[in-house]
Amino acid sequence: MSLRSLYRDIDSLRAAGARIEGERGYGYRLIEDYSLPPQTFDRTEIEALALGLAEVKHMGDPALTKAAISVIAKIAATLPDKGDQQLFHAISQVYRPDARFSSGADLQFIREACWKENALSIRYSDKGQSVTERTILPLAVMYTDKTLTVLAWCCLREAFRMFRTDRMTEIRLAGTSFRPRRASMLREYLAELNSSEKESHPAPLEVN
Repeated sequence: MSLRSLYRDIDSLRAAGARIEGERGYGYRLIEDYSLPPQTFDRTEIEALALGLAEVKHMGDPALTKAAISVIAKIAATLPDKGDQQLFHAISQVYRPDARFSSGADLQFIREACWKENALSIRYSDKGQSVTERTILPLAVMYTDKTLTVLAWCCLREAFRMFRTDRMTEIRLAGTSFRPRRASMLREYLAELNSSEKESHPAPLEVN
């Protein structure tokens, strides 16, 4: 084994949670009797993981790209035998010369607001190009075939709405929290969307 491979494997083990002290050129020491449970994925499951993470890497979101690379390393570190090679050299591949989505909005900022259940103030340009000031309660980021939207409660319309991220010209914290309502509100919104889809109506909840 080359030193380069050894250092790479040590980094992968650390990323997976192994407590290893030391540094390159000086040596390493495993703290306590720490063992990583082997992952029992079959080949098709590994292919699914590789394909899904590859798609995430090409979303056009730098934070998700970095996270997907980290997840691959963590999974590979816990795969037994030749599983890591099956992951890194998967049969299923994704080719996208350009990022799937391009958005001027700070998606990590929006995700943080969802996680922390903080209201957002946004400037939003609708289909008719008129710009309005909105306060929204962000519930989730939805990746569709053609657009990237934020599922939210619109305080102006007092209803659930979808806001396209490419039409958000300004995003800032509103200074209020809607904790702990996000999970229940998201369930309600998704139920409305599913009900609308089953009735074969055009999406009445989306901002045009």
